[in-house]
Amino acid sequence: MKYLAYAARPLVNDLASSLFFAALVVAGAGATVATLAAMALGFAHMALWTVLKKPIAPLQWASLGLVLAFGVAGLYLHDIRFLMAKPSVFYVILAVVTLKRGWMLRYMPPIAAGHGDGAMIAFGYVWSGLFALTAALNLAVAVWLPEHWPLYKATFPLGSKLVLFAITYASVRAVVKPKVIAAMRAQAA
Repeated sequence: MKYLAYAARPLVNDLASSLFFAALVVAGAGATVATLAAMALGFAHMALWTVLKKPIAPLQWASLGLVLAFGVAGLYLHDIRFLMAKPSVFYVILAVVTLKRGWMLRYMPPIAAGHGDGAMIAFGYVWSGLFALTAALNLAVAVWLPEHWPLYKATFPLGSKLVLFAITYASVRAVVKPKVIAAMRAQAA
C-alpha cells in the first residue's frame, strides 16, 4: 500500500489546483468562488514549493497556468458554457504533455527503478489517450448536453482516471515485483 501512496502523491501534487477547482464545482460552490479558491491554492502551492526549493514539474505549471488563464477568462465572460468547456482544453494540453516518452517514470518508487520502465512508458501513452478521450467527451457534453455536465464531471473524469490508475498500478506491479525479487535473490547469492 505504501507504493500505491508513493505513486499517487506526485500526481495529486501536480494537479492540486485543478483537482481542488473540480471538487468545489462538484460540491456546488459557485463558479466565482471555485475559480478564486483554485487560483489562490495554485499560487500558494507554487510559493510553498519555491520556498522549500523543490522542483516544480511541468504538469504543476500547466495546472496553475490553466486555472489562472481560464479562471480569469471565465470570470470576465460570465459564460457557464465557457466554464464547462474549459476542462477540454486542459485535457488536450495534458494529452499533448503526456506524449513525452517516459513522463511516468518519476512516479515509480526507487526500488522499482529499472525494472518496469517499458511498462511505465507504454502506460504513459495510454494515459495520454485517456486525457484526449476525456477532452472530447467533456466538450461534447458541455456543448450538446449541458444539463448533464455536472453529472458527467462528477463521474467520468475522476472515475476513468481512478480505474486507469488501478490498472496501471496493478499491471506495473505484476511486471516489477518478480523482477525485484529475482534481483534481490541474485544479489543475496
